[in-house]
Amino acid sequence: MMAKRNLKRERERKKALARQQRMIAKAKRRRRNQLIAGITVAAVAVGGLGWVVVASIMAGRDSTSAEPTPLDTGNVLATETPVVPELSPPPEARATYSAPPDPALAEGREWTGVITTSLGSIEFTLDGVNAPQATANFIQLARDGYWDGSSCHRITTDGIYVLQCGSLTFDGTDNPGYQFGPLENIPADGLYPAGTMAMARAEAEDSQGGQFFITYQQSAWDNGYSVFGQVTSGLELIEGVAANGTVGGGTDGQPATTVTINRIELQ
Repeated sequence: MMAKRNLKRERERKKALARQQRMIAKAKRRRRNQLIAGITVAAVAVGGLGWVVVASIMAGRDSTSAEPTPLDTGNVLATETPVVPELSPPPEARATYSAPPDPALAEGREWTGVITTSLGSIEFTLDGVNAPQATANFIQLARDGYWDGSSCHRITTDGIYVLQCGSLTFDGTDNPGYQFGPLENIPADGLYPAGTMAMARAEAEDSQGGQFFITYQQSAWDNGYSVFGQVTSGLELIEGVAANGTVGGGTDGQPATTVTINRIELQ
């Protein structure tokens, strides 16, 4: 009997040891992946100095204009290394697509919805009439949970006033597997009132993808961005993030206050 109990304890001890070793190995892999991600982001940031005169979070300043611009790629400050949060699920485990959704998904109507964040809820409407492709894109990604657990990676506090979200790699270089155009519902006067929801993009007009921005003060651009929605409640949450500034203390960079998107729901 004693021998059987000893054998049972030994088996349990070995199982516990194996579980502990698996946990240690998993933690090592996670730390290694975080280190690789940090090195990659830092390399992109340093390389950005040769690519543009002053690199901004969204490649926001080009060599011919001092106006920061929401762009879809290259959005890493040369003076900062963004802190890459652990996303759940990680980017590589999320849905990817070969083409944008059919604009018919927007149904040619107004939608209402709520972005549940780590700071509270942001309510909004979507314009499926005037921006059917951009609205369909937002609906598809929201329904699929594409942004669940992701963080908004850019805040600007001078010249333009936006919180930008949607980059799962936190450096603005990713997309859902596609890009689309043309631009839709561009304000004729170039003014984007507080609460405007619009698609971020690179220089090409057909480079819209998975990133979007929300203006928390009226902003103006000479180049256009597809306006697909309007915040109706909760804008003060973004104003608070802007008041706390960026990680590096600049006017364009990673928010000092982390904003995590928990879920986006639509009606």
